[in-house]
Amino acid sequence: MIILIQKNSYKAFGFNIESEFTLPELFSDKSFSYDIKIKRGNLTNRWFELSKPKQYFYVTNNLCMFEVPEVAIFKIENGNTITVSPYENAHEDQIRLYLLGTCMGAILLQRNILPLHGSAIVIDGKAYAIVGDSGAGKSTLASAFLRRGYQLLSDDVIAISLDKENQPIVTPSYPQQKLWQKSLDHFGMESTHFRPVIQRETKFAVPVKNQFITKPMPLAGIIELTKKESGLPEIRSIQVLERLYTLYAHTYRNFLIGRSGLMEWHFETTAKMANKIDFYQIKRPEDQFTANELVNLILNNVQKGERVI
Repeated sequence: MIILIQKNSYKAFGFNIESEFTLPELFSDKSFSYDIKIKRGNLTNRWFELSKPKQYFYVTNNLCMFEVPEVAIFKIENGNTITVSPYENAHEDQIRLYLLGTCMGAILLQRNILPLHGSAIVIDGKAYAIVGDSGAGKSTLASAFLRRGYQLLSDDVIAISLDKENQPIVTPSYPQQKLWQKSLDHFGMESTHFRPVIQRETKFAVPVKNQFITKPMPLAGIIELTKKESGLPEIRSIQVLERLYTLYAHTYRNFLIGRSGLMEWHFETTAKMANKIDFYQIKRPEDQFTANELVNLILNNVQKGERVI
């Protein structure tokens, strides 16, 4: 018996992607050649050979394997192939979460493209990356920009490469945000209109196709979003000596860098970026919703072209 495998064509992060999994978050594409292939395969024996007890990742040069219990084993290799070995009864929503997150982060690193953890928005024809720890409010702040009429380049994983003049360039990912119920409530958005992100009942996938930029844009600044207990929002310039740490701290899945033999590449890449763009740190109070005030604060500094001390 011949089993026909459905293959789908997509575009994301500047790559043509062929996938045996349906990825509705991405733009469909009708390419005849592919940069990245996503396929199904049985990785059980290979994972048993390489893994150690209580170890969920195995990483070497151009190879990253990891296991998500009750979901799947994933293998990313050579910057062009993702193999997925699903566990029985695993939901494809769960698999997609890791395909578009950790797997794409590993693919970008293997291709020497810097993945930052955050959201990228466009102001006056230039990209600004909003980075921060989980729960810092990156997507919420980006959504506040969208509600002012600005546009999105990426949410969650920001792909950055350098051109011939070492100018950082952000390549678009796909037209979707992930927002918590609390953020939707603040913006007056009904969660019943959106699909829940699997395993996170109060986090939702929010399509933003009408406000999504589909061409690469020059990166003009990094905005690190942090939290404090109370008070007014604060903004300051991140000085040169702090910038490399900021970029390392907010590289997506940065624990993969050393294990992949990419520490020297990462240092050289971020050092070239450090003096090319502006770096800001914002402290927002946890006890109040300040996304709209933060938009004003950022615009006042960015559009004036002034660096805050």
